[in-house]
Amino acid sequence: MSQYKHNNELVQLQAHELAELIRLRQISCREVMQAHLAQIERYNPKVNAIISLQPEEQLLAEADQRDAELARGEYRGWMHGLPHAIKDLSLTKGIRTTLGSPLFRDYVPERDGIMVERIKAAGAVLIGKTNTPEFGLGSHSYNPIFGATGCAYAPERTAGGSSGGAAAALALQMVPVADGSDMMGSLRNPAAYNNIVGFRPSQGRVPFDDSADLFIDQLGYEGPMGRSVRDVALLLSVQAGGDARAPLSIAESGEQFAGNLARDFKGARLGWLGDLGGHLPMERGVLELCRKSFADFQAIGCRVEDTALGFSAERLWDTWRTLRHWMVAGSLGAAYADPAKCELLKPEAIWEVENGLKLSAMDVFRASAARSDWYRAINTLFERYDYLLLPSAQVFPFDKTWDWPKEIAGKSMDTYHRWMEVVIPATLSGCPVANVPVGFNEQGLPMGIQIIGKHQADMAVLQLAHAYEQASHWYPRCPPPLLARD
Repeated sequence: MSQYKHNNELVQLQAHELAELIRLRQISCREVMQAHLAQIERYNPKVNAIISLQPEEQLLAEADQRDAELARGEYRGWMHGLPHAIKDLSLTKGIRTTLGSPLFRDYVPERDGIMVERIKAAGAVLIGKTNTPEFGLGSHSYNPIFGATGCAYAPERTAGGSSGGAAAALALQMVPVADGSDMMGSLRNPAAYNNIVGFRPSQGRVPFDDSADLFIDQLGYEGPMGRSVRDVALLLSVQAGGDARAPLSIAESGEQFAGNLARDFKGARLGWLGDLGGHLPMERGVLELCRKSFADFQAIGCRVEDTALGFSAERLWDTWRTLRHWMVAGSLGAAYADPAKCELLKPEAIWEVENGLKLSAMDVFRASAARSDWYRAINTLFERYDYLLLPSAQVFPFDKTWDWPKEIAGKSMDTYHRWMEVVIPATLSGCPVANVPVGFNEQGLPMGIQIIGKHQADMAVLQLAHAYEQASHWYPRCPPPLLARD
């Protein structure tokens, strides 16, 4: 019999703590599954984070199988018996994968994506999917199949996106750890909006083969989210590592991320990019909360200095738009060309495709060259700084009935994603970047800050995030009020 008499005691544990109790057989996989299913039953109706939930009998039977394996001395890895929900953009064999689109309402893949294969091999039990916007377009998780996902701290507001379902489920303790993906802040913005940690790995760190193109499509990557940096690093240890099916994947094993995160940061230099010299409009309170976090960075020995991008922010935005239009047109162009399917695409998807179809080969080449110039520029910044800091969003969680924020601080947004421009520098660099929490505004709405590291310095970013976490402890100090009320 487990010492944990109440389900909420189990779901409150961090994923690595839960995993160790399972490994030692101090709790059963069945108990863990029952606890999380009860949490989902209680809280998912409030935020709509978990979708395509699998039948309870089936999930308990799979948990029993994991317990039987442990009884035979068979241990699959640190995720053995952990309930896990995959973001609804990733292929899951036998479980519906809709991409948030009516075009894929009933699509059940015949294979798993590489990341899903690895999570299963590490012993996780897939319970279903997490909600996402249509084709992942937009940092607000709503779609015509499942509806909108609410913020764990204010369910009437957005959880962010496109990994919004993953972030809200994590914050409300419905899953121990979560995967997501990030093209335009989708592992950063929802993590900030739900007071948890999200990590966008270096380009190629987590192999990906779900795309038709394996060589050019290098803007979006899969990665981990968690309620602690240790959990994030452990999930990355499963996700990362080269794979022949992803020709540009980094060959290094993911084992390093299961290692020690402790590190001395005395004298580390952090460059604060703020609002990019006044270029980015910010809702009142965002910059102030980020600046308050400097005290925690300084407490662990870091020096934080104001710095400039050293590159045209407008050129970065033009580069982003060109490459984004081009990639979306490539993936959705066939659906756009079919009148029956085009009717089912949301306006933002149509806008992306139509702009992509206007591009010439030279337009795309110039954008790629500009991205290369930015990579050279950020490397120059890294000659002076060990890490760079930026807010994780320009606005706090907004009304989930909105399509997107139309203005910030009186400045109109000219596209559906301009309000998330702050994530573009890290995205286009291909460098590793973590969101860590920085606190709450007067309305109790969360915000986060991006820690950007050098090329392929994923472990270094996680180590700084971990050290900062030890000084700040935002999630343990401030879990969602919804948990305390119920």
